[in-house]
Amino acid sequence: MEPCYILYRLDSQNAQGYEWIFISWSPDQSPVKQKMLYAATRATVKKEFGGGHVKYEIFGTVEEDICLLGYQRHVSSCSSPAPLTLAEQELQRIKISEVKTEISVERKHQTLQGLAFPLQEAAKRALKQLAKKCISYIQLRLDVEKETIELVHSNQTETRDLPYSVPKDTPRYHFFLYKHSHEGDYLESVVFIYSMPGYSCSIKERMLYSSCKSRLLEEVEKDYHLEIVKKLEIDSGEELTAEFLYDEVHPKQYAHKQAFAKPRGPAGNRGHKRLIKGPGGPIQNS
Repeated sequence: MEPCYILYRLDSQNAQGYEWIFISWSPDQSPVKQKMLYAATRATVKKEFGGGHVKYEIFGTVEEDICLLGYQRHVSSCSSPAPLTLAEQELQRIKISEVKTEISVERKHQTLQGLAFPLQEAAKRALKQLAKKCISYIQLRLDVEKETIELVHSNQTETRDLPYSVPKDTPRYHFFLYKHSHEGDYLESVVFIYSMPGYSCSIKERMLYSSCKSRLLEEVEKDYHLEIVKKLEIDSGEELTAEFLYDEVHPKQYAHKQAFAKPRGPAGNRGHKRLIKGPGGPIQNS
């Protein structure tokens, strides 16, 4: 079997006339020299025939490649999208996840500052208790289905117990009444903590918790008169040590660096005296 070129006219037309199928037939059993010759001249033949007339170009080595079924497979592959790289596939999955994050605008107000999920009644009561310093700790969560902010629990919590209150597998908002001493004064400072345990959470959760945070803080400070002295974002409860909280609430004030001091010059007005010898003369003091 020898290689050849096959031109088949279609019934469809374009601006230049009838459209054609250009088939390059190069059987596996053909001599290598002939296959190389046809491969080298294929572009020239197509150009001389008129590339604008060619709608499909098919290359075949077995009869199944150039029969009607092979032609239909070729047409189908031409209309299919190009395969995606691994990076493109990952990006596509992220975009699909973002699209599926169905956040209705009827039940909450969206502004440039973020989303405003309403506080559940139990959460409101807990914030009032915190403002009166009846409790020292509140943990809140987002109810994605109801689109509300729910109270998880509230109680009296010591600083040493705070790390154990932070979940390891889900995001949370925390309000903590930090009781401590600073420079001889006893202080009770409200600290807000946003815990997000790495990337184990879904994209939807990360988006919602991040978007609702600023509006929640705005409402708490305005409506419940809670002065939040520090806002923290952590990955794990293990970060919430007593030393960490103290350094965050009372950051160390570093003294200004001493101005560059000009190095002292040599002693005296002109430095130490030297012995010099003039041309043809005796040695003199300088």
